Amino acid sequence: MIKKRIAVLGSTGSIGTQAIEVIEKNKDHFELEVITAQSNADLLIKQAIKYKPNSVVIGDDKLYLKVSDALQNFDIKVFSGSKSISQIVEMETVDIVLIAIVGFAGLEPTINAIKAKKQIALANKETLVVAGDLISKLSIENKINIIPVDSEHSAIFQCLTGEGINPIEKIYLTASGGPFRGKEKDFLKTVTKAQALKHPNWKMGAKITIDSASMMNKGLEMIEAKWLFDLNENQIDVIVHPQSIIHSFVQFCDGSMKAQMGLPDMKLPIQYAFSFPQRLQTDFPRFDFLNYPQLTFEAPDMKNFRNLALAFKAIRSGGNIPCVLNAANEIVVNAFLNDKIAFLEMPEVIEKCMQTIQFIKNPSYEDLINTNNESRKLALQFIK
Repeated sequence: MIKKRIAVLGSTGSIGTQAIEVIEKNKDHFELEVITAQSNADLLIKQAIKYKPNSVVIGDDKLYLKVSDALQNFDIKVFSGSKSISQIVEMETVDIVLIAIVGFAGLEPTINAIKAKKQIALANKETLVVAGDLISKLSIENKINIIPVDSEHSAIFQCLTGEGINPIEKIYLTASGGPFRGKEKDFLKTVTKAQALKHPNWKMGAKITIDSASMMNKGLEMIEAKWLFDLNENQIDVIVHPQSIIHSFVQFCDGSMKAQMGLPDMKLPIQYAFSFPQRLQTDFPRFDFLNYPQLTFEAPDMKNFRNLALAFKAIRSGGNIPCVLNAANEIVVNAFLNDKIAFLEMPEVIEKCMQTIQFIKNPSYEDLINTNNESRKLALQFIK
């Protein structure tokens, strides 16, 4: 059996650590070839010593000596810097690249991996939010599959497998509603980051957990789905499903619907992305209908959770506006996590940026870089 050799970009984050668990559990099928981290040198060193990949990259150049000194007695190549993270995906010994880097930083490595004709397991939704048109064209040009790792997009992908040319009428992305589902504005004015970081169903990194609490996560997923599945905004809807058992579903042109279900566990979509089209045996806990006698659904509250409304506006506007949305959101989430902005001030700053940055209908890669940088600076000014 030929093993698939995997590069895990963002190995110290929530998705990255779970991906390594999946690889370790399936040693007959997968091999850990590359791991990277931005600044968590301590965990990167521990992972490298334990799993012995071919190469490691630490994004922060200042931490290079720390990592290289710790690994000098091991046969592991050590590199540093964001350019190295982007270039490492081109290695001949890499078959699959898991993009688990958070935010805009995932864009350049994804582009390089596609150009190097590597299969992409995409856990970074911001890449398609910012540059969906560019990434879609590149993947078609290079005949590369992008297999989504997000539970919702993995669900849609699984529902569509085997459907060939059957027309999609609509897809429904399910949302748990986060920790503040059903809460009104007066409550949301005073919520703390500690409250926002307590997701009811999923264990995720800090940034995505705050995005889930604000409903921005679902907005970004909606834009990502447009490009992943070649849809228009009228074919995408969001529905709140508090139990997080149905991960998303597809409605076809004949009115029939397919849903993908299971207990909330990110290791399942990670493993599916690595093993596709094969399904591998797991010892994960199994879903029991008797433990969930009711599965409920409700409309999202876009009045009190305005980030989702802003994402709908961004997908309708197109051009560089989704890039503005994403960049401003990254800044406000970081500010919220550092107690510099209130929960309900986040959508206010994002909306101001969307109204201020110059609209570009068909942005080039350079336009997107500039839009990202300008939006970040502007968001910081509005926060101050």
